[in-house]
Amino acid sequence: MSYRYGCGRPALPYSSISSISTNVVSRRANDGILEIEYGYYPQTVASVDLQVQLERAFNFGSLIRTGNTYTTDSRPYDAYDQTFQALVHDEYEYNGKRYIRVKANSDYGSREFTLSNGKNYRNGDFVWVEVEPVKWLVDEQEGIAISEKLIFAGVQFNRTRDYKTANWLNTDIKKFLDQHLSHDLLQIRDLVQNLDAQNNIIDKHAVTRKRNPYGFNFDRVSEEDIIKGAIKGNVAVFLHGRSSEGKSARVKQLDPDCEIIYLRNATPESLNGKSVYNSETGEMIDVPPTWLKKLKQKCEVEPDKIHIVFFDEITNALPSIQGMAFNIVLDGEVNGIWKLPENARIVAAGNDLNDSLAANTMAEPLFNRFAHVYINTTVDSWLKWASMPKEAYERLDYEEEDIQAKIHPAIYAYIAYKSYKGEDVLRTAYNGEKPNADPRKWEMASKILYKAKQPEMLRALVGEDLTSDFTAFCRQQVISVDDVINGNYNDGDLEMNVAEKFATAVGLSAVYEENLETVRNFVKKLGAEICATFDNLWIHGDESRLEYIAELRTASLSEGGIRR
Repeated sequence: MSYRYGCGRPALPYSSISSISTNVVSRRANDGILEIEYGYYPQTVASVDLQVQLERAFNFGSLIRTGNTYTTDSRPYDAYDQTFQALVHDEYEYNGKRYIRVKANSDYGSREFTLSNGKNYRNGDFVWVEVEPVKWLVDEQEGIAISEKLIFAGVQFNRTRDYKTANWLNTDIKKFLDQHLSHDLLQIRDLVQNLDAQNNIIDKHAVTRKRNPYGFNFDRVSEEDIIKGAIKGNVAVFLHGRSSEGKSARVKQLDPDCEIIYLRNATPESLNGKSVYNSETGEMIDVPPTWLKKLKQKCEVEPDKIHIVFFDEITNALPSIQGMAFNIVLDGEVNGIWKLPENARIVAAGNDLNDSLAANTMAEPLFNRFAHVYINTTVDSWLKWASMPKEAYERLDYEEEDIQAKIHPAIYAYIAYKSYKGEDVLRTAYNGEKPNADPRKWEMASKILYKAKQPEMLRALVGEDLTSDFTAFCRQQVISVDDVINGNYNDGDLEMNVAEKFATAVGLSAVYEENLETVRNFVKKLGAEICATFDNLWIHGDESRLEYIAELRTASLSEGGIRR
């Protein structure tokens, strides 16, 4: 059962569906069987003509991401000794319908095979699949609902073949069902499925918006939005793009009088200042660079506005100059002596290696200190810029930092949840071309989330794939620490699937000790296994925390004895 060519029809207790009053459509078929539509999943291969249209739109970048994702196994079909490894696919909207793009992974090898749209494919070909409502057939006597179709494939039952029936909970397919399929089926969506009024509808409910405890805005964001969000969050921004893409023009739209430093021509003295000898005192005097004097003056004259210092052509600078720029970006100070003003921000730009023979590779520490925005000037964006008068430029207001938790609770919950599932998203591989994740990047991401509240912006820090996965995680119906402490929930909010319960418990494990008992009593309502997970995450290997949890467990058992 380690093969990957099996298919699956999931089944679940009908009570877990019938108790939910949203996103459920039901009717009686002619044979009397109760049919319900519940959840969404990719099921039908798009027609040949539509495949061409979707692929063209995808390559032009004109498809709209919905924020939902679906998960398959990234392993090759014949990697029998390797366990399931998640591969996340974005959902796109096109002409009112939704699709995902998957790569064929078949045991046909190099031979062609034909899909339901009549087209021949080979391994590695991309296929567009439509996301549709899942139809379930209900055995009302047994209280079981089973999907009408085989809705997933390519997941091995278990990596090793020596499993026993008692080990079902530890199999690869069980983990897939709990951790991925349950999430994928029940993602939020703004489309209400309606059956024809003449089709004997028994029950139909409108979709309601799920809880959004972090107050995020899940709208798609532009590169300009990311630049503004990062600057407001005091995260340095790096603008990538070919020469003449208008990188400096984008900066001047936010600060027309920004301080521009062309690092290709910079000298150590012009960038870092210099020391001069005072013959009268016999001492060396540190003299700040001219650009810093001018920047400080602007920041003092307009303390309510953000002022930008723009390091242009940083990739064309000598490594020694790049190193000096890195210290300024890293520490917010020049030459280890002069601090940048509180309302000053750093933006840098440079050409990629394949676009300039004079470009130098940026060191990994310097690369990872920036939010990376990739500029691609289109005709529409250029015409918009060309028609905008300078007085319409958006000056960014400076706001003093609020006292917040060190890391945004959504980021804490995501990283902890992924760690619980055995996935390390705290760090991802660095390739020098696209953003990767590391602890400092997540700290920078936290600053942006606090200021902008738009998860899509994080693609400039941790990359597209991780941002898509993080956004899908944040869309889940979860209950936050503040919700629990303030009693901002009802019994209906507890009707969550397994993935949402674990996500909620993981997020709640960030609670401080003074509110632990209140939060833990809430988590116990989600189930014993969920509560055990919460306890382990909250303890974090701390001996004093372990003792506190032990006391709460003992007190709970004593109360249970008294009640009996």
